Amino acid sequence: MNSQHNNSYFLPMVVIGTLFFIFGFVTWLNGILIPYFKISCELSDFEATLVAFAFYISYTVIALPASWILKKTGFHKGMTVGLLVMALGTLVFIAAALNRVYWMFLSGLFVMGAGLAILQTAANPYITIIGPRESAAQRISIMGICNKLAGAIAPLILAYYILNDGDAFVKSLEGMENAARAAALNSLAHRVIGPYLVMTAILVVLGIAIRYAPLPEVETEEETETSLAEVNGKTSIFQFPQLILGAIALFFYVGAEVIAGDTIIRYGISQGFKIEIAKAFTTYTLIAMIIGYLAGIVLIPKFMSQRTALLTSALLGITLSVLVILASPILSIIALALLGLANALVWPAIWPLAIHDLGRFIKTGSAILILAIAGGAILPLIWGKLSDMFTPQTAYLILIPSYIVILFYSVWGYKIRSWR
Repeated sequence: MNSQHNNSYFLPMVVIGTLFFIFGFVTWLNGILIPYFKISCELSDFEATLVAFAFYISYTVIALPASWILKKTGFHKGMTVGLLVMALGTLVFIAAALNRVYWMFLSGLFVMGAGLAILQTAANPYITIIGPRESAAQRISIMGICNKLAGAIAPLILAYYILNDGDAFVKSLEGMENAARAAALNSLAHRVIGPYLVMTAILVVLGIAIRYAPLPEVETEEETETSLAEVNGKTSIFQFPQLILGAIALFFYVGAEVIAGDTIIRYGISQGFKIEIAKAFTTYTLIAMIIGYLAGIVLIPKFMSQRTALLTSALLGITLSVLVILASPILSIIALALLGLANALVWPAIWPLAIHDLGRFIKTGSAILILAIAGGAILPLIWGKLSDMFTPQTAYLILIPSYIVILFYSVWGYKIRSWR
């Protein structure tokens, strides 16, 4: 019976794993795009971190409409819609490259983020409820490996095409006349066109393939007559403290994750590392996350509960954040990369804890959690502003309260079932 059940969701996991790989690839390109735009569009740290803001703020705008879309389309067709919206965003990005217009680049990132919001609003609950709840964090960890493996590869591939000669290019700009400088920067901007044309084609083909893939439309608690939400007579999504507090914890977690992955290249350059070396720093962060996910697959739920994993992650995050702020440049970079290890199990642990007992509100609850990805827009922007005002290293102070919020949820927040 168990063997038959495992086989029943093996194919859906393969398909969803492919999706997680794709949106991991797209998401973690931001780590190399931030220093790329800082050079090509001549930006400050604050202006460059608008890359993360434009990408992740789309989750805030699209999350609730995504819930409405999924109610109309179901999880399966909703995934196709998300992929095609992402393809539209890559086309906008190509148009921006042709003109070297920063706001157009940001617009393309916003549309790509919107597609990902729809895709994640469908894929995350799908992988959570397709198997036993007690092993949900394990399945999400497997998806996380697909996501972060793509993320580890993506910056290196894009860096090869757009910043392979980064140090020499920056040096060559010195002393150039305005016209020659503009021509060189335009040429740099055009380097993203080829990679994003390939991405557009892949997203369209995958969207069509997913539409006709044999994915079951899983039954959610919404469709059962005795769901806990109905028994308790709850009428609003805001009557579930475990969800709302979980969304707040995810807001700070995503912000911390994006800061660790997307600013580390820029931070390394500010600490004197050459672009040739620093361009791999995001990959190191994501390798640390993959190690964390592998640990989750082995340990959860047999040796460690989802809540214990969350508690351990929060404490490790606080410890490493202190090292990032106080240590020497090399140790600081190492601690920042190791935050990937602290971050790995936070998302897989919070999701099942937050959506437990939602009953008929599960799709709206999923949208609320996706809404929390806006933390990836707001907190890096704060880091950028603090970096311009003080130093990039001091700006990492924003990480400590973020992990304290996650610690609160792991100890008390997940247990609360009433605001009274």
